[in-house]
Amino acid sequence: MALASVVGALGSRPAAAIPARPRVADEIARGDLTARPEPLQPPAQGAITVAFPISEGVTMIDFCGPWDVFESVRLLEHPHPLFHLYTVAETIDTVTAHGGIRLCPGFTLATAPAPKIIVIPGQDRPGEALVEWIRTASAHTDLTMSVCTGAFILAQTGLLRGKAATTHHNSYTELSMQFPDIDLKRGARFVEVGNLATAGGRYSGIDLALRVVERYFGRDTALDTAYYLEYQGQGWLDMNSNQVYRKRLVSTAEHPLCPVCEMSVDPDSSPVSVYRGSAYYFCMLRHKLEFDGAPEKFLAAL
Repeated sequence: MALASVVGALGSRPAAAIPARPRVADEIARGDLTARPEPLQPPAQGAITVAFPISEGVTMIDFCGPWDVFESVRLLEHPHPLFHLYTVAETIDTVTAHGGIRLCPGFTLATAPAPKIIVIPGQDRPGEALVEWIRTASAHTDLTMSVCTGAFILAQTGLLRGKAATTHHNSYTELSMQFPDIDLKRGARFVEVGNLATAGGRYSGIDLALRVVERYFGRDTALDTAYYLEYQGQGWLDMNSNQVYRKRLVSTAEHPLCPVCEMSVDPDSSPVSVYRGSAYYFCMLRHKLEFDGAPEKFLAAL
């Protein structure tokens, strides 16, 4: 059975199966680092539809993390799942994720239910049809959110133009270079603008998903969900909790960094470019080619 089908099948767990969370007196006060978010209104009937658009090279944690959060939300007075989760792709052909796991999309772009939430995980270059589907469907969503480098796909729709956003810290420079009209927020765990939201790298998507749960059903329900998941992270309570990534790293001769993504590189085996008498080393050939195309811009960013 495909992973998405397996996870979806867990939706039959009864609400009573979730143990009560101990009420710790200072929980709410400790969580007030971020102002209470703008609430979202759940439908009067039926579940909230959540689409996960996927293509080749999709990063598993980017969509499985939020998927598990939404799948685990329960209200004692509401015995049925509160979110209807599904994957969508250009075709129903098998998609190979990073790491080699193979996924069977639940719907094509033509057959997918209308989503109220779209979760865009990081993935290899998706087709224009998928980008257009996200652009069109987002006109009617409560929220369209990206996780990690899924921000690049959301940016391709044009919906982030002139807006604030974030992404994985190794991709700050690339996002700024490719989409200079986006107000990049370094050090943000997630950024919310209207019905759009962007999460930082990988596990940040879990935090943004918990934030969405809070917006629909309140902080206590989000806390209950995190407790059930044994998720101890507090990032969903503080949108600025990625400050460790805010400061740009400095490349030195002893510890060279890729000027595109700031990852450590080995000068003896890495691609290299020489510009104005200085050598720059890269973590991959693609980053060397990006740098060679506009070295002044990258150096200005540094």
